[in-house]
Amino acid sequence: MRTPFLFISRSFRTVRSLKQRHFVSPASALERHQRVVVRYSSTHSCNDNKNYYITTPIFYVNASPHLGHLYSAVIADCFHRYKLLQGFNSKFATGTDEHGLKIQQAADIAGKDPLTFCTDVSERFKHLFSSCNVLFTDYIRTTEHRHCEAVKHFWSVLWNKGLIYKGSYEGWYSTQDESFLTPLQVVDALDSSGREIKVSLESGHKVEWMKEENYMFRLSAFRTQLLDWLRGNPRAIQPERFHQAVLQWLQEDLPDLSVSRQRSRLQWGIPVPGDAEQTIYVWLDALVNYLTVAGYPDKHNQWWNVAHHIVGKDILKFHAIYWPSFLLGAGLPLPQTIHVHSHWTVGGKKMSKSLGNVVDPLERSQMFTTDGMRYFLLRQGVPDSDCDYTDDKVMKLLNAELADSLGGLLNRCTAPALNPAQVYPSFCPQSFPREQGGRAVVEDYHMLDAVHHLPAVVAQHYESMHVYKALEAISACVRQTNGFVQRHTPWKLDRTDSKDQRWLDTIIHVSLECLRIYGTLLQPVVPEISNKLLSRLGVQQGRRSWADVNFLPRYQGADCPSEGRALGSDSGVLFSRLESPNVDQQKTKKNKKATKLK
Repeated sequence: MRTPFLFISRSFRTVRSLKQRHFVSPASALERHQRVVVRYSSTHSCNDNKNYYITTPIFYVNASPHLGHLYSAVIADCFHRYKLLQGFNSKFATGTDEHGLKIQQAADIAGKDPLTFCTDVSERFKHLFSSCNVLFTDYIRTTEHRHCEAVKHFWSVLWNKGLIYKGSYEGWYSTQDESFLTPLQVVDALDSSGREIKVSLESGHKVEWMKEENYMFRLSAFRTQLLDWLRGNPRAIQPERFHQAVLQWLQEDLPDLSVSRQRSRLQWGIPVPGDAEQTIYVWLDALVNYLTVAGYPDKHNQWWNVAHHIVGKDILKFHAIYWPSFLLGAGLPLPQTIHVHSHWTVGGKKMSKSLGNVVDPLERSQMFTTDGMRYFLLRQGVPDSDCDYTDDKVMKLLNAELADSLGGLLNRCTAPALNPAQVYPSFCPQSFPREQGGRAVVEDYHMLDAVHHLPAVVAQHYESMHVYKALEAISACVRQTNGFVQRHTPWKLDRTDSKDQRWLDTIIHVSLECLRIYGTLLQPVVPEISNKLLSRLGVQQGRRSWADVNFLPRYQGADCPSEGRALGSDSGVLFSRLESPNVDQQKTKKNKKATKLK
């Protein structure tokens, strides 16, 4: 979605029309929502309620996709894949936001009609997501007929309930930001000719004083209900710092919100039902996309009761204040959770075309592999704070954790030198008993305990969108498993000694069980690498769900379905080490120098 506009100032003089319709109390709207939540909660634990709906923001087509767009999509994809592994019927929506004055102007500059312009850019987003293995189930465009019909219906519901009224206002307006600004958000500046102008304090774009007649939404009526909702649902907005930020915003009164523009100024948008002189404002239009995908207005109940949003912190106000108010007004349930993430900087600076530091996510995914980019974004992305991107960071992380640690462990444990039969060897309870006394040492038991609890730890972090913590926990266990193998040096054991052979088999069995757990848990993050790892272990497709993470059953005295099974074919290195262009150039220079000396 676009860069957000800010709240309309009380200084805007709003004149309500004399004609009033029946006004539905927002308090009763919240009560309806709470009844729906209670009804949902009472059935949510039942096994037959396994629906899940996750959305990204829809992305504004005024520019090509950047790293932040891919980050939002990969987070949502991780949620979606995780829920599928748990046996949920998951719907995952992404798409593009295509109406508004900036699109109208950009299409004119490009010499294209607006729809053609939007289609070209939208296809770039779709191609990026498909290339990066983002398994969306619905790709919504706000120019689609189904969406326009949903928006008109939604508008009519709010209008019939007396929540939209016609009025007029005047105040500072930024055409480029498509936003109204308070006097405190405007400062004096000079244009390129040295003339005095007013500009937005946040964006630096020129603003003009405007007076216009349009439609207003009674946002002011919903402040108390929003506070009650957030106080009664402390996990409605995550992480906690963003939940607190919204509560802080709600300490002040909410002015009513302009929800249309004059058609003479904004043609590229959905006309207001019954008033051809007005266009529905792009943010109300855009937010309804979540309902459109759910099947609104006729078939949305199955999905809308289980909706979860992924949003960037820059559009939090729209999703945590405007959107819930619209929904309460329309008598619809509020989202289950709004997951908020922060932004990516490059070399410590905000990405910007003028600085030339915008990262092309498609180019980088080709350079570092699709799974490599997914792993980096989710391993380094911290929702609470902005994160910094450099190519060097990507290479160091992927080489250390995917190539050396995880890939090295798999290569070592499946190598013919240690596993000539290429099978999942047997576990010997006497070598590794439940009580210490065999050949295992105390650190080995610590490792088993960590891997045993790992699925629960990872699930907890996946649920709260702290994927980086889940990957941190997996990486720590991978290091422990490497330490286990290194500590007992199985390559030094005497294969002609039956006790040594049983211990060697046990070391490999335990290590392969650890790898099976890691491969299963990593599927939402690096699906291709996980598939390669599990296939090498001979794990069948039907045995890769969250229900199959029972670790080391032989240690518990149960049968292990993998024991004695042939490993899958060796398909090469799990993840190839990455080398920087500088290293490649140095190698080329050395080779040329060596050639000259011959």
